[in-house]
Amino acid sequence: MTTLLQAPDRADRAAAPQTPAAGHVQVRGLGHTYDAAGRVTRALDGIELDIAPGRFVVIVGTSGCGKSSLLMMMTGLVSPSEGSITCGGMPMMAPDPDRVGVVFQEASLYPWLTAQQNVEFPLSLRKLPKAERAARARERLALVGLQGFEDRYPHELSGGMKQRVSIARGLVQDPPVLMLDEPFAALDEQTRITMGDELLRIWERTGKTVIFVTHSLTEAAYLADEIIVMSARPGRIVDRIEVDLPRPRTYAMMSTPRFAALRERIWGHIRNQAGE
Repeated sequence: MTTLLQAPDRADRAAAPQTPAAGHVQVRGLGHTYDAAGRVTRALDGIELDIAPGRFVVIVGTSGCGKSSLLMMMTGLVSPSEGSITCGGMPMMAPDPDRVGVVFQEASLYPWLTAQQNVEFPLSLRKLPKAERAARARERLALVGLQGFEDRYPHELSGGMKQRVSIARGLVQDPPVLMLDEPFAALDEQTRITMGDELLRIWERTGKTVIFVTHSLTEAAYLADEIIVMSARPGRIVDRIEVDLPRPRTYAMMSTPRFAALRERIWGHIRNQAGE
């Protein structure tokens, strides 16, 4: 069961309870080298990013270019070989769910817990009172369009609904930044587009900074304020594209010359990386 809701006007985001500086993400001189069994691989080189609070930024590039590695470093899950990453002016040295929520490609829900219990789980680790945990989880599930599905187990949910639970779990601690690593890649095209609209609706309502990794050029152009295009390994930033499509986004925009030009600009870089 999927609900498609139109996002409110961006002016409504002023009411979102976020400190603006908290959503500011900066990456300076970031590079990374993997050394596995004596085999050294340069994965990232010279990455510089300055992502303003409340922006929706999409990272694209060829397979193996390091975009997921970059995201993992920005979440604090992986330490870079060199350079620095700050979120809200503070270094990201380790995962910090108060500052950054993370959603992965796989929903990774606990099959023995209900949707409500899965969303509550991070709060239970922090020993929050049961009533507060339940209220916050219900609120986030309602935000992602799953009101009435709180007591369903993962096997009773569709792929898109499972990802909604994952997004709710990423939001339950109310971080100013949400990072997503190809969260819709395993979904069918119709569900993927619908989930993109749902994510835009959530972003509009919360005012959070969103950093989103994808392989889909259409998805990048449809969602983003700005598209970061990365080169083949070692990953470097080869283009920053400001997306000038109006909001709210509509399906009709996908058939416009402006949309086609955006996709072609991204594809030109990827085609060049492939040596075509």
